[in-house]
Parts: sequence; structure tokens; C-alpha cells
Amino acid sequence: MAAPQISEIDVLKKSLRRKMAGCRRTLSCADEERLRGFLIKEILAQPVRKIAAVWPLAEEVDLRPLCYALSEVGRQVLLPETTPKGFPLIFRRWTPASSMIAGRFGTSHPEDEIDVPDLVLVPFLAFDRFGYRLGYGGGYYDRTLAALNVPAIGFGFAGQQIDAVPTGPYDIPLKTIVTECGVIRTDNPKFL
Repeated sequence: MAAPQISEIDVLKKSLRRKMAGCRRTLSCADEERLRGFLIKEILAQPVRKIAAVWPLAEEVDLRPLCYALSEVGRQVLLPETTPKGFPLIFRRWTPASSMIAGRFGTSHPEDEIDVPDLVLVPFLAFDRFGYRLGYGGGYYDRTLAALNVPAIGFGFAGQQIDAVPTGPYDIPLKTIVTECGVIRTDNPKFL
């Protein structure tokens, strides 16, 4: 069996992932709190009821306070369950009383019912002004966004912005990015 071909884009993305992974370590709790403040305002301004968030991995933005706040105002929070490679994520209902179980790649998700979000919050390692993001390399969010066709908001820190994220044919740009500095409406012609 022949080895899979590695494209130039894959090599660029892998190198950029290594470089950007350390960026988040330098940010403070106050930066995260500001980011969550902008993020909840952006979410509550939209007519959505079911929001797909994420339970944090090490060194990721901690959205747990946001999950609790959304639940308190009557929004349904869904958390992803990482599926086998090549499939979109599935989302399970979460409440403050939910039990969390270990998932693939160090993730955690609730044991509750599967549901479909109205809005997906998307983490990244890097982003550009066109709304392209660099994820962890599994393609889960691009497959998920393609399958769901719902609005998505990328979230991370301003220091994660780069001039241009290397993109391939399956990369889906985001219209909105939220950082600790505020809300960014991206310059992608797809959204004009």
C-alpha cells in the first residue's frame, strides 16, 4: 500500500501549528474573561437557542464559564463528541448537572442526548482577516460546518492573527471571529 501523499499545504499547516501552539500560554485570565464577555454578547445578539461550545483542552480558552452563563439565560449548550476521523462532530446536550466522560484526543463530552446546534463556536490555533482558521489538523470543524450549514463564530486571541492561513479546498471561512479585543467581521468576499 502506498503512503499517503503529503501536500505543500499540509506541510505549511503542520509547521504553523507548532509555531502557534505556544501563543496561548502568554495570555492572562483577564484576557480570557474579556474574550468570553465579547463572545456572550455576540451570541445573545443572534436568534439562536442551541449553541455548540467546547470543553477546554489544556491551554485552550476556557468556555466553561460561558456555558454556565448561557444555560442561566435559557440557551441550550451542546458540546462536541469527537467522532472517528473523517466524520463530522456530533453534539450532545449539556447542563450544569451533566456528567462528563472522556472522549478521543483528550476531549470530554456529556453523556446526554445528541442534538443539532443553531450556532457553532469554533476554536483555532491561528486565523486571518479572511476568516480562515488553522485548527488541529483533523478537519473536524470544516466537515461539521459543511454538514450543518449553520452560523459559526471563531474564538481565540488577537495574537493568533496571521497574514494568511494556508488553505485547501475543504477549508471553510468564518464570517465572525471574537478575540479579547472585540468582534471581527472578516473580509472574505464570500460574505459580502
